[in-house]
Amino acid sequence: MDPLAAWRLGAEPYYQASGDEVALFEAAHASGLPLLLKGPTGCGKTRFVEHMAWRLRKPLITVACHDDLSAADLVGRWLLDAQGTRWQDGPLTLAVRHGAICYLDEVVEARADTTVVLHPLADSRRSLPLAACNALVPAHADFRLVVSYNPGYQAAFKELKMSTRQRFCALDFGYPPPETEAAIVAHESGVTREQAGQLVQLALRTRRLQGQGLDEGASTRMLVHAGCLMQAGVRPGQACRAAVTGPLSDEPELTEALDAIVRAFFLE
Repeated sequence: MDPLAAWRLGAEPYYQASGDEVALFEAAHASGLPLLLKGPTGCGKTRFVEHMAWRLRKPLITVACHDDLSAADLVGRWLLDAQGTRWQDGPLTLAVRHGAICYLDEVVEARADTTVVLHPLADSRRSLPLAACNALVPAHADFRLVVSYNPGYQAAFKELKMSTRQRFCALDFGYPPPETEAAIVAHESGVTREQAGQLVQLALRTRRLQGQGLDEGASTRMLVHAGCLMQAGVRPGQACRAAVTGPLSDEPELTEALDAIVRAFFLE
């Protein structure tokens, strides 16, 4: 029985490269190096990892990190059942033991003491200590570690320790060039290239407001959501307000300014 069967991708996730990120990932993978992906929310980091896992024919175990994520949630814990106590591997231990790509999404959201368990996996030791059961698990030859975070958002709140950062090779992500982003939005949502181009131009306008009332501008993901609503029959302006300007801000004045941008691109 394949312990990683549930984490093997059956179909190719769509991803449009905008630089040399594919070649860099493949080089790091071949060398067994851990990777840190840095970039804004919704720019394609997770989709990129999924695409690379499929491309390399490797199982992918993804963990969405959060404030309450503990080391035990990653490595595992003792459980009590009808037969007594038994050890249950966490997602990280499962990947380490059987050889999968483990992707920790928004790793800085996890508790500070949690990221420390990554240190022996991300350096020459390539092993995972399990203090709870007094064991040391050597990493499978196919195990790879990938983490991501949003430096623009996290800088004011949380930051990765330098002792953690220096163990990783870093790939910087941003939003794709307009033509590439329009192709992605059209493919993912089904809108025409013209409509996708208008959505991208709308996003570019909102991104210029970053630091002037907005923490971040509209992401590629938000544009895809707006396109999906448009394909479902929602009027373009209404779709943009629901999927783009509404989630970006709750401030009345800023929301009105964003709505004015929407009206400039989608007359109703």
